[in-house]
Amino acid sequence: MGMSYRRYLAGARIYGCSECKTHLATIHSMLSRAFNGQHGRAYLFDTVVNVVEGEPVDRQMTTGNHTVRDIYCVKCQRILGWKYDRAYDPTQKYKEGKFILERNLLIDVQ
Repeated sequence: MGMSYRRYLAGARIYGCSECKTHLATIHSMLSRAFNGQHGRAYLFDTVVNVVEGEPVDRQMTTGNHTVRDIYCVKCQRILGWKYDRAYDPTQKYKEGKFILERNLLIDVQ
């Protein structure tokens, strides 16, 4: 398949994979800290880098039915959260195209 290149982020606060420290997102792309993941607290981000997206699946979540894709670290393949592809409830449409990263799978890099 070839070598995959990772993006390195700059800024005041950078979140990375807790396993391999690969850069994932900055504090400036964070939209909310008020989310829950499968393993506790989670953050909603507008943009995330250095991830691989899995196949779309429909999941019933606390806010309704969504089509999501698990996201994995491009370097170590650790699952980090998911990306919202589609929200079926009109009040949840703002999540479409956004990413959830689970807090306990992140570290502050810098």
